Amino acid sequence: MFNFNQNNNLNNQQAYVNPNTGAMAVPRTFITNVFSWMAAALAITAFFAYYFSTNEAFISSLITETGMSTLGWVVMLAPLGFVLAMSLGFNKFSANVLTLLFVAYSLIMGMSLSFIFLIYTGSSIALTFGVSAATFGVMAFAGYTTKLDLSKFGAIMFMGLIGIIIASLVNMFLKSETMDYIISIIGVLVFTGLTAWDVQKLKRIGAGVEFGTEPARKLVIMGALTLYLDFINLFLFLLRFLGNKK
Repeated sequence: MFNFNQNNNLNNQQAYVNPNTGAMAVPRTFITNVFSWMAAALAITAFFAYYFSTNEAFISSLITETGMSTLGWVVMLAPLGFVLAMSLGFNKFSANVLTLLFVAYSLIMGMSLSFIFLIYTGSSIALTFGVSAATFGVMAFAGYTTKLDLSKFGAIMFMGLIGIIIASLVNMFLKSETMDYIISIIGVLVFTGLTAWDVQKLKRIGAGVEFGTEPARKLVIMGALTLYLDFINLFLFLLRFLGNKK
């Protein structure tokens, strides 16, 4: 679920300007489309997460007496495969293919996140979602409006993300509650900061593309995926603090 290589993909796409007209897209229009696709993906994920959490046959097929079933592992790891496919296939895939992959990814993520409804109460999930949305909104607004260059700040946040991934892998073996708590705190801070950085970066990209072209449509989808990952990870880390277990 982590935001692995999306920032590198977006950093490499800065100048899709029509050589004949030199027309530039209005950044606000580009950003609006990015947020629209992100919101649509979140809605799909939320719907299918709740739907599959109420499907007893589906849940029972994911868990066996000895632990996670093969299907369970596929559902948990499939989202990572979609992110890697979209990242590595950015130049090769068309905008329509990337869009289909993004929609399919949001559905698969819903299946993967259905577990949270089995662990936490519905009211605490709703509360955490609201807090996440408010935090995300504030940081997105800050990233869009600030005059400061957040590049160095973003680089620090990205290093923090790498640290979280490594620490999480180590803690899979240590199973330390203290380390898990520290990772969660850092995770909230990192994805809060990444939100502002990613929005500022997308604003700059929007100023350097001709809106409506194939490259611009692809960048909209990849931008939506980046912000979607920021939001989902922020939500999951906050859920560790605000979620009430059943």
